Amino acid sequence: MNVGVARVSLHIPENSDLKGKRQVVKSIIGRVKSRFDVAVAEVDDNDSWRTATIGICCISNDKRHSNEVLSKVVAFIEKSRFDVEILDISTEIIDV
Repeated sequence: MNVGVARVSLHIPENSDLKGKRQVVKSIIGRVKSRFDVAVAEVDDNDSWRTATIGICCISNDKRHSNEVLSKVVAFIEKSRFDVEILDISTEIIDV
């Protein structure tokens, strides 16, 4: 069994409060969950209103499949019009 984990750091440049940030992050999480079979959650920067960190997790029996799914999720976030900038992406495939 392999667990693929991605951590995506986002910058929300046109945001001015936590309520606006929550709307953007909820939108991203909801659309990713509905399109891909992955677990997604905001995992860091909870009190910052211009940055957010989203964690994405995929479980598979094939490392390549886990990596492919995570790459597709990150590409979806990059290409979608969420009005965010991706600051950093880190992925890890853990053999369990």
